[in-house]
Amino acid sequence: MRKITTGFFISLLVFLFLSGCNSNSNGVVNEDLFQYKDSYVGDNSAVGNITKQLPSPTGEQISELELKTTEPPYGIVLNYVPAETTDQIAADYKELALYNATFIFALVKNADWVDFKFVEKEYRVTRESLESWYGKDLSEFKSEDELSKFTQKYFEDENKVNDFFK
Repeated sequence: MRKITTGFFISLLVFLFLSGCNSNSNGVVNEDLFQYKDSYVGDNSAVGNITKQLPSPTGEQISELELKTTEPPYGIVLNYVPAETTDQIAADYKELALYNATFIFALVKNADWVDFKFVEKEYRVTRESLESWYGKDLSEFKSEDELSKFTQKYFEDENKVNDFFK
């Protein structure tokens, strides 16, 4: 009996240890996005991990990731579908597309464009147009915090975001 109890106790400790090492408050592993800095479009693992950590519109989730690597310019297509939940809040697709494209271009060296195919809207964002809008080379950023702080002032003005897509 003591042998069974000891085995159960050890198994329980191992399980708790492993669970504690891989979780945060909402049960999702929260990795540093900048560990994928200098990735390439052809690295589906890195690009997939980047896009999984980027925000999605409320009520939508990425259903498919397409990497366009046959010939330059190289690009990424993110296809979104309705999520399991039915609580649909009007999403600011434009701001979300710009924010996510900013991180993709900062992390993926050879990404020239990203297509966002949301449930209700589609947008294409190019590296050239986004860096021109910011007036800065996105590959210069060294941390998620630094890049987030930089983008905040651009997203405060809704007109500025709308002007990007004209």
